[in-house]
Amino acid sequence: MTTAQAEAGRTVTTNIPARLDRLPWARWHWTIVIGLGTVWILDGLEVTVVGNIAGRLSESGSGLSITSSQVTGLAAALYVAGACVGALFWGRMTDRFGRKKLFMITLAVYLAATALTAISFDAWWFFLFRFLTGFGIGGEYAAINSAIDELIPANYRGRVDLMINGSFWVGAVFGSLLSIPALNTDLLAANVGWRLTFALGAVLALVILLVRRHVPESPRWLLIHGREQEAEEVVSAIEREVERERGEPLPQPHGELTIHQRQSVGFLEIARTVFSDYRKRAVLGFSLFIGQAFLYNAITFGFGAILTKFYDIPADHTGYYFAVIAVGNFMGPLLLGKLFDTVGRRVMISSTYLLSGLLLFGTAWLFDRGSLSAGTLTACWCAVLFFASAGASSAYLTVSEIFPMETRAMSIAFFYALGTAAGGISGPLLFADLTGTGRVGDTVLAFQIGAGLMCAAGLVAAALAVRAERRSLEDIAKPLTAVPAQAAPAGSGTGAA
Repeated sequence: MTTAQAEAGRTVTTNIPARLDRLPWARWHWTIVIGLGTVWILDGLEVTVVGNIAGRLSESGSGLSITSSQVTGLAAALYVAGACVGALFWGRMTDRFGRKKLFMITLAVYLAATALTAISFDAWWFFLFRFLTGFGIGGEYAAINSAIDELIPANYRGRVDLMINGSFWVGAVFGSLLSIPALNTDLLAANVGWRLTFALGAVLALVILLVRRHVPESPRWLLIHGREQEAEEVVSAIEREVERERGEPLPQPHGELTIHQRQSVGFLEIARTVFSDYRKRAVLGFSLFIGQAFLYNAITFGFGAILTKFYDIPADHTGYYFAVIAVGNFMGPLLLGKLFDTVGRRVMISSTYLLSGLLLFGTAWLFDRGSLSAGTLTACWCAVLFFASAGASSAYLTVSEIFPMETRAMSIAFFYALGTAAGGISGPLLFADLTGTGRVGDTVLAFQIGAGLMCAAGLVAAALAVRAERRSLEDIAKPLTAVPAQAAPAGSGTGAA
């Protein structure tokens, strides 16, 4: 069989998902993590760098006629809009045409757009390619999370997904520190340093693109689209590599799946599945994304203004404080991730959301009493975001594993676009007014809104979160193409290891 069209419509029985899930952790899985997961570092780098270079871009001699507010306002909004549009557009393409094709294309779009941002000669050019950079990054979220969850064994899926999504903050730390030498006019000219920061993003993307060539297409996607022979070849190659590394045979897989192959699933069927058949899960996804979006805006949107207004921290020193809280953000998923696979999704998702919300309520109370310095406020933020980051990363994990495979990328895209829009549009509109007044009470209210929504999401998770730990994706949500096993014609199954 050479094309999906040629084989679509057959009914086959396979044990390929079980074979992938029973694999022990091996070097091959690290290849997946590095090839697919490191893109979040680029996203963190992009977002942080733009905020830090805004002042330099607005100065005479930068090479652009642009104001600081246009960089942090219009350009940031266009990046967010591009990410939302890109997630929805590429998410649909990912479900139709495959994970690998799209995670190569979307990274190439990002690479080209950020490289062209580096050569901006006018404001309109800068705005256009900020939108297109976001357009590529938004597509990455759908394509990458789909591929990761379908390639990583069930016993490790939670911790790996959290660690990868949390690596956004590694990029944020890197972006904060990179901006210091890049903006030093003793080292680089005013119209050169900021360009090099974008150029570096393109170089890193190129390296990741080269690594990704060795990441295979998702065997699960191949199966459903009539390409079970290719799926068999991919899984067999993985098994041989893991066996060579371990020096012993792999355990026998348990469980088969019977599917009726289809080339594509209609958009209306996807919408009905997510919002009708899985209505409670959709409410869960909506709650998790909205809660984390508003919490992050309550804390981080005006953090620079809070430090300068209330603690007289010079504007060019706020990046150091941001680097500290970015480290706290990354440590949460890194240290707590394993518990999502052992203690379980429901307990960990609800507890991380509730703990971060309660800690932010406590921070608001201390801030209102005048009990915090710039250092202790940052320490409080680190504690809040240690749990919040694990919770926010689990939101991406949740929507990528609780819906049927045929809808996976589109589900990720929808909830990502929803959360990004709330965090990047309505959140700033609300919190900019509150944190910008310079009144303690208004900033306290901003904290309380974010904390309240996080706690509400935690309660929803306690009631609705799916016990997905160590379970096959097909067990969590049966594929739309699945049929009773007895319907499979004799001899249609794929091989077993």
